[in-house]
Amino acid sequence: MEPKISKTTFKILYFISFSHLVNDFLQGIIPAVYPLLKQNYELSFLQVGFITFAYQFSASVLQPLIGYYTDKSPKIHSQIYGLVFSTVGVVLLAYANGFSLIIASCILIGIGSAIFHPESSRIANLASGGKIGVAQSIFQIGGNLGSAIAPLMVALIVLPYSQKLIIVLILPSFIGFIFLKKISHWYKQHILSNQSKRLILTNAVNNFPKRKIQLVLGVLLTIIFSKFIYAASLSTYYSFYLIEKFNLTIQQAQIHMSIYLFSYVIGTLIGGPLGDKFGRIYIIWFSVLGAAPFCLMLPYANLFYTDVLIIIIGLIMSSAFPAIISYAQELVPHKLGMISGLFYGFAFGIAAIGSTLLGVLADETSIYFVYQLCSFLPILGIGCFFLPNLNENYKFKKLTYKPV
Repeated sequence: MEPKISKTTFKILYFISFSHLVNDFLQGIIPAVYPLLKQNYELSFLQVGFITFAYQFSASVLQPLIGYYTDKSPKIHSQIYGLVFSTVGVVLLAYANGFSLIIASCILIGIGSAIFHPESSRIANLASGGKIGVAQSIFQIGGNLGSAIAPLMVALIVLPYSQKLIIVLILPSFIGFIFLKKISHWYKQHILSNQSKRLILTNAVNNFPKRKIQLVLGVLLTIIFSKFIYAASLSTYYSFYLIEKFNLTIQQAQIHMSIYLFSYVIGTLIGGPLGDKFGRIYIIWFSVLGAAPFCLMLPYANLFYTDVLIIIIGLIMSSAFPAIISYAQELVPHKLGMISGLFYGFAFGIAAIGSTLLGVLADETSIYFVYQLCSFLPILGIGCFFLPNLNENYKFKKLTYKPV
């Protein structure tokens, strides 16, 4: 039976979202065990930052290349290969007994994410039936939920006992493999069908001159820069910040970390649909600049208001990424894999470099100073002024499908 790609295929979206949950859950184990690894192996903040650099930089370099390659030659099983790499990386992390093996395990997980994300984002787009923002939100929420669950599972299963119990956390992979097999079957049917169609917007977006498109993509990447450097400060060092400032235990810090991650999930869920309804440009504006005052207040708040502010920051900042990806895909609709790989890869790369530099800064100054400095990053979102409102060109026009 051929897939009905002219309508939103929610079953496939839910499957790919759960698979994204598993992939990012495995990836989220890495920052969740940072306090344990730092304690067991007497690591510096620079070494902690370099661990982040290892898995995120390996992902960032490969993702645009994989996206470009799969645009020309789609690979229906690539998501399965990606999950295999990530699972093997987590197994190695469980038994790593030194810094070098930790780095090797993180590189494997980074390669897995690089293989998984471009084709998965493309499948979400193809299954969207024109509801690109909704599809990207469903896809993204799986990944964010996986990242949010990881520190809780690590706090419950790993931290009280042993690093080797990390291996227990690969169990969701087996469900992920089952779902990915079903997704691969749908994707194969889509590729083989003579009636396969690609969404083409009946507007003049594709008539933008090449230089204009490059400028807009550059602005979007600048926004990604400000968001993901700040996100890197949270995902890598937030637990250490809470431990140092409020004298929390590792387990307590992980619970507070999960508060931020779950708020990120909710923001992702609402960001895509709101972008479809009101226009992606407005969601991007709100997400980037709306978070700025709360980021500036965070370093000076007590524990209660730190949780309140981090929830607000998570809700606001996370709403933009589905909108940014959808906006970029609409700008360059014939290169979905390359665009997805470029933005995911750039996000990973920026986070990788940022984590390392912030680690150096934390060693030289303090983790508190790092958060004071990073609180100014969202102000870079002022670059939104240069983004054209694509929504004005097609908001009231009917979407059509053109055979390819």
